[in-house]
Amino acid sequence: MDIRRRNNVSIIGRQDGPVLVLAHGFGCDQNLWRLVAPTLAEDFRVVLFDYVGAGQSDLTAWTAERYSSLDGYAEDVLDVCRELALRDAVFVGHSVSAMVGVVAAAREPERFGKLVLLTPSPCYIDDEGYRGGFSKEDIDELLESLDANYLGWSGAMAPVIMGNPDRPELGEELTNAFCRTDPAIARVFARTTFLSDSRNDLAKVAVPTLVVECAEDVIAPREVGAYVHAAIPGSRLVTLDATGHCPQLSAPEATVEAIAAFAGDAER
Repeated sequence: MDIRRRNNVSIIGRQDGPVLVLAHGFGCDQNLWRLVAPTLAEDFRVVLFDYVGAGQSDLTAWTAERYSSLDGYAEDVLDVCRELALRDAVFVGHSVSAMVGVVAAAREPERFGKLVLLTPSPCYIDDEGYRGGFSKEDIDELLESLDANYLGWSGAMAPVIMGNPDRPELGEELTNAFCRTDPAIARVFARTTFLSDSRNDLAKVAVPTLVVECAEDVIAPREVGAYVHAAIPGSRLVTLDATGHCPQLSAPEATVEAIAAFAGDAER
């Protein structure tokens, strides 16, 4: 199988630079990195890709069985890493892809030198002693709404996820990204995302890890960032002066600074 075509792999930047693998979240594709990738490419070799089912990936390779768990997305990441013969790469995972990176690094640790978890959440549903930001009823209602009218759900939810109501163009960009996704594929990915619970995987992370949260984020509130930071031994936590769940769009300069400082720090 041609992994580069299947996952629409593109590589930019310094061929001799440290490798960054940028992984997008639910309902998006690699285009969501467009404001940060060129700057990162000045110092790094930047690998971009689309999960199967997203962007310009090979949609015929998608199956509900494979992509009904984070394992399927982790296999996409590992397939790309194997294809490019990557070792000690810095994996940057946005949103649900943060936990995909945790799964992938546990499976083939030699592939990853560091993890950057950008607005991560190991579990979206509140639990005893844990605040994920949503009740079980909230998530059930969200998924039911998505099932009933995906385009309508996208138009309503994307601006909420993005935040920054004073910059409506950002919400429109995320809405458009959601609307480009096949609704059948989005339904499966949404369940995989919002019903996942990766809390027990965090303590197993054995590589230097940076947790990046935003000052205000309705999808991954600050309690979640603190939880992830506390659960991953030796991790760092950076709080961006940014609003919303997608700082690579709303605060690209600060996002680049956080990623580059950590990825380029030889001591870590």
